[in-house]
Amino acid sequence: MLPLERQRRIEAFLKSNHEARVTQLSKMLGISLATVRRDLAEMEEVGVIRRVHGGAVLADQKISVEPPVLQREPLNREYKRRIGQVAAGLVADGDIIIISSGTTTLELARCLGSKQNVTVITNALNIAYALSLFPELAVVVLGGYLRHSEFSLLGHLTEQALQGLYAVKLFIGAFALDSTYGLSGDYLSEVHTDQVLIAAASQVIVLADHTKLGQKHLVQVAPITAIHTLITDSDAPPEQIAAFKAAGLEVLLA
Repeated sequence: MLPLERQRRIEAFLKSNHEARVTQLSKMLGISLATVRRDLAEMEEVGVIRRVHGGAVLADQKISVEPPVLQREPLNREYKRRIGQVAAGLVADGDIIIISSGTTTLELARCLGSKQNVTVITNALNIAYALSLFPELAVVVLGGYLRHSEFSLLGHLTEQALQGLYAVKLFIGAFALDSTYGLSGDYLSEVHTDQVLIAAASQVIVLADHTKLGQKHLVQVAPITAIHTLITDSDAPPEQIAAFKAAGLEVLLA
């Protein structure tokens, strides 16, 4: 049985029984205790379960306070569309780029139809689908554990797939961006995968409408010094724009 199939069965068992012992899962799946512990570690890494002494329970679903991607997509849509258009202008023919999951990055993907000889690496199924409409683009979809609400693929399989891959630019959305604290988020497993995406690219370009600026959240994704460019909208407060420029970022207004 493949690891993902085992993990789906573990998750289903927890949804029915609320908790599980390692010994129970070992007998149910016909696998060793060590294999159960490894599966639980991977599931905890992507936020599906929480390990407790001798077993596991389902993770607290309230850990992420951000609404699902389908609810967020209509919000500030005009800002996101304009930001996506400006971001597309930074993609040169022949580039190898990464596009992370998110609603603003999705708008970037929708603007890439005229590009030539561009390779796009992504960990988001909805972005891969948007790019499938442009057959002239080469698209690399990273594997991983699906975070259903975001259409994003996370965890060690995603991060393993990035080993040996190189991109000129990473376009990443923002849950929160502060001129001193940097980029931050609330969903622990997505934060770790985003950090690996950042490490794979030479330039980090953050796409964030003005509502995300000056905000801090639970976990730092990247310090401000790791970010090269911020693309935001023209309603961003002038003091925020000045602060990001003072921190060394190029700021582009959409």
